[in-house]
Amino acid sequence: MTLTHRPVTAADIDTLLTFPQGARELFFMFPKAQYPLTAAQLAAAIAQRFDSTVFELDGAVVGFANFYQAEHAGICCIGNVVVAPTARGKGVATFIINSMTQLAAERHAAREVQLSCFNENTAGLLLYPRLGFVPFDIEERAGLNGTRVALVQMRQILR
Repeated sequence: MTLTHRPVTAADIDTLLTFPQGARELFFMFPKAQYPLTAAQLAAAIAQRFDSTVFELDGAVVGFANFYQAEHAGICCIGNVVVAPTARGKGVATFIINSMTQLAAERHAAREVQLSCFNENTAGLLLYPRLGFVPFDIEERAGLNGTRVALVQMRQILR
């Protein structure tokens, strides 16, 4: 089992569209998107963000993430994290977060990496602290169908 990463290409888009399994998962990945995820929505997010990256397991695209903020020698914020349904439970999410954290340090000289996780995203809430992220704020947001949800802001200090 070999995990690698590379910059996203236009040829990856159709594959990435299949990863969110329903409106709830899309909300966790990309709260501003409308289900089902379209190529136009994803392309717009990629154009507005930094270092959009795909993650491959034995040559097959199984994950995606980017930065929605990337300040040189400052803070990088990881977003749009998603893992293919067939690759879940295989360490892909850990590889994504560790790779993006390394990219933040190396490419952007980041001193801090942040990410956000909705309170209903149990997998994320259990994973991120194991990878060194610590909650520092909670914001109220509107969830699907206007429900109240908590967005837990987490950070990892790099230096």
